[in-house]
Amino acid sequence: MRPPRRTTIADPKQLLDLVGKDLGASEVQVVTQAEVNQFADITKDHQWIHVDVERAKAGPFGTTVVHGFFTLALVPRLLQDILEVKEFSMGVNYGLDRVRFIRPLPPGTEIQGTATLVSAEPIPATDDNPAEGVQAKASVVIEFASESQPCCIAEMLFRYYD
Repeated sequence: MRPPRRTTIADPKQLLDLVGKDLGASEVQVVTQAEVNQFADITKDHQWIHVDVERAKAGPFGTTVVHGFFTLALVPRLLQDILEVKEFSMGVNYGLDRVRFIRPLPPGTEIQGTATLVSAEPIPATDDNPAEGVQAKASVVIEFASESQPCCIAEMLFRYYD
């Protein structure tokens, strides 16, 4: 388990100076079976490997596993725990460049996010959007906290506007 560490910056422009830098590690978090069941209800993905605890014991993983897209949905939350931008008018998740599900995540397992800033570039003001900003890409790794081994790796694109 890594000690939690957060990078705090005053405004989006400071992201330009952090390219290539390790941004830190999130607090340890746990996804519960109840949350997996709620995700299954929302997405209508009730595959037994996710929601049938008894059947999953005899399945390929010996337990239920968190949906891959639920795991992916944790990325913005973990990154928010790692990177704090103090002053901005709006922040948006802009997309993903690459996602890999390395190992399945059993519910109840402690996880932790780590992040490295891969790129950052200014967004100029336009007639449609008079605010300037920065578009950045972070490589976010969701790790099994006890082993520091990856569960999911995602390159997340995000924008902050002044």
